[in-house]
Amino acid sequence: MASIYDLKPKFQQLLDWPTRKLYGAGVTANQVTLVAAVCSVALGATLAVLLAIQAGGGAPVGLFWLALPIFLFIRMALNAIDGMLARRYHMQSALGALLNEAGDVVSDAALYLPFALLPGINGGWVVTLVLLSALSEMVGVLGQTVGGGRRYDGPLGKSDRAFLFGVLGLLLALDIPYLPWFTAVMILANVLLVLTTWNRGRQALRAASTSETQP
Repeated sequence: MASIYDLKPKFQQLLDWPTRKLYGAGVTANQVTLVAAVCSVALGATLAVLLAIQAGGGAPVGLFWLALPIFLFIRMALNAIDGMLARRYHMQSALGALLNEAGDVVSDAALYLPFALLPGINGGWVVTLVLLSALSEMVGVLGQTVGGGRRYDGPLGKSDRAFLFGVLGLLLALDIPYLPWFTAVMILANVLLVLTTWNRGRQALRAASTSETQP
């Protein structure tokens, strides 16, 4: 099933120059992974604090929401660069694989959970979305265990979720009323994540079965 992840090869071509520059500066793939995760947690915590202050009668978050779509794009670039560094310059390691998978789940949770604090919405749908996101990534990783390879199938993979929440952050920064549609979007995203998880499991088992029957 189609996903924004399918555009990754072309995106990586645009990142060739910064990848070479970072390698020349002695930056490692694991360092890039850690920077992306730490910055994600920092931004998510800042958004949560600002929303709490807003709920207490303080200044609204306002244009600070713009930081989310901007950073999500930067994070996508960092995620691509760490993989390019690892593969191109032989930095692949067991630690790097663990940091990459765990960092993505932690970063998603940190960046998306603050939406549960938006005034007037049912935050439970956001929490469920974060949990389903983690489940979909776990099933994607388990594809390797069953012999079907790491699965990135959609329709709501990591890149798709980043695009969705980037758009939501932009709409909030523009002060567009969100109460009429936000919950419906979250419900739809939850449904798509269930489909994503099922699709990844199905494709992993299919790939594993195919590899077993090949001579």
